[in-house]
Amino acid sequence: MKRTINDYSIKESLLFSQRMMQLSKALWKSIETDWQQWIKPYDLTINEHHILLITHYLKYASTSEIARLGVMHLSTAFNFSKRLENRGYLQFSKKEDDLRNTYIQLTEKGEELLLKIFEEYDPLQNSILKGALPLHHLYGKFPDFIEMMTIVRSIYGDEFMEIFEYSFDNKEEKIAQKDEMLPK
Repeated sequence: MKRTINDYSIKESLLFSQRMMQLSKALWKSIETDWQQWIKPYDLTINEHHILLITHYLKYASTSEIARLGVMHLSTAFNFSKRLENRGYLQFSKKEDDLRNTYIQLTEKGEELLLKIFEEYDPLQNSILKGALPLHHLYGKFPDFIEMMTIVRSIYGDEFMEIFEYSFDNKEEKIAQKDEMLPK
């Protein structure tokens, strides 16, 4: 069912948009700072780390999949992936039945780097996590993302969310397998 302007007021939509913009900006600033501090010792950018994570969880991804899931331009995904390849963390290849797409997978060196980064994760250095702890203490769990995921699905589509969910299913499985390696 397509909504029209008659279903909500201009004031209501304006206030919603401004709240989302301000909250997203505030959250992103904290997330960006946390993320940069976490990966700083490894001389990685956020885009490079994100590409390593996506490649790790998808196992074998095209540059277009990385760009789409990483919410970055295709040239950005390709250029940062090339930098990671030059450092020995990624390997590029083509499929015999699909020569137009470039596929990327982690090298052993890339897997080792990610494991080291995971081992160095310190929850006490993560402001977003610390900000969510009162809700965890109150409800016994971290906040759900169902409403935010619905908004993202409306913007980026079902395929984006399917890849997103698939990658997180793989993350949970891999983290469960390596749980004894994670810091306590």
